[in-house]
Amino acid sequence: MLKQVDQAWLEDVITRITQKMDWVSEKNRDKIPYTTIDGTYDDRSVDNPSNSVDDGICWWTNGFWGGMMWLMYHETGNEKYKEIAEISEEKLDRGFHEFIGLHHDVGFMWLPTSVANYRVTKNAESRKRALHAANLLAGRFNLAGGFIRAWNDLKDVDTRGWAIIDCMFNIPLLYWASEETGDPRFKQIAMKHADTAMTAFVREDGSVNHIVEFDPFNGGVVRTYGGQGYEEGSSWTRGQTWALYGFMMSYIHTGKEEYLHTAKKIAHYFIANIPESGIIPVDFRQPAEPKLEDDTAAAIAACGFIEIAKVVGEHEKPLYMNAAIKLLKTLDQQRSDWGRDSDAILQNGSAAYHAASHHHAIIYGDYYFMEAIFKLKGNDLYLW
Repeated sequence: MLKQVDQAWLEDVITRITQKMDWVSEKNRDKIPYTTIDGTYDDRSVDNPSNSVDDGICWWTNGFWGGMMWLMYHETGNEKYKEIAEISEEKLDRGFHEFIGLHHDVGFMWLPTSVANYRVTKNAESRKRALHAANLLAGRFNLAGGFIRAWNDLKDVDTRGWAIIDCMFNIPLLYWASEETGDPRFKQIAMKHADTAMTAFVREDGSVNHIVEFDPFNGGVVRTYGGQGYEEGSSWTRGQTWALYGFMMSYIHTGKEEYLHTAKKIAHYFIANIPESGIIPVDFRQPAEPKLEDDTAAAIAACGFIEIAKVVGEHEKPLYMNAAIKLLKTLDQQRSDWGRDSDAILQNGSAAYHAASHHHAIIYGDYYFMEAIFKLKGNDLYLW
């Protein structure tokens, strides 16, 4: 897929990832990181009373560190990465016990940890954990609306009818559960949610809503919310990528052509809006100032583009591959720290447009950057 000059760049990036993760993994082996504080990873496996309950073991991003370790184990064969991945996986058991803090993001938490472990090692305990998480996710399905409920009740907000586009990354846990057990109910729930998302979340131009509220008793859309984007009706870029790559995940597991068509529709909208600089804003429809960006959206989009390129005709491949490589080269050359000043690679993530802070390390930015780079090599470990 790549020209020779790109192969040289790719090999160089993989070398730098390997060198960085060698010491970062050792330094943080007993942690489950989310972001950095003065360059050093924090630890979301330790509850902080000053923060919300979600800042502890049930925090939705707690699977990505383990996922990074499994990517490195697959790439290098070094046993230490397997050992570190299993440390975080075992810590996540406390999330099952606490239960109340868990919601639909059990897919994000246990796909890159327990499902990954079981796929690689056939660990029976990992299989048990993953199936337990799949049952928790299936239990959030709303039959009347055909959607998986996103969050538990927020303070002063009734979220019984809320679904969010991010869940397209959680439902592969259900596909895996059906593939593993032969029980079709998990896949049926996943596909019903994906079908609902196609009509309720994806707009005609290929942009997507972040939050859709359904009537939880009778079904039907009540309203949409801007969520982590700029405003209602805008275009939160990471939400675009959850949809873009997420529908590809559903296509990979089901072969349903509508999912591929939807992924391509969203991808075309995203590609048309990539700035010349290759730096992705938090929202494609945000004001010109301040210039807020989110490098996690760029990394996730690159993964989705590469997966689309794998299944389309030869005449279509360059559209997606060129977009992926532009985003990844921009991240590598302009938004990465390859030294020891920061445990993280990518430095300019933004959780939401209206968040209190922006342009800081976020663990899934590094995960998806690494996943995309290994996809380009053609030897990636597919965890979804």
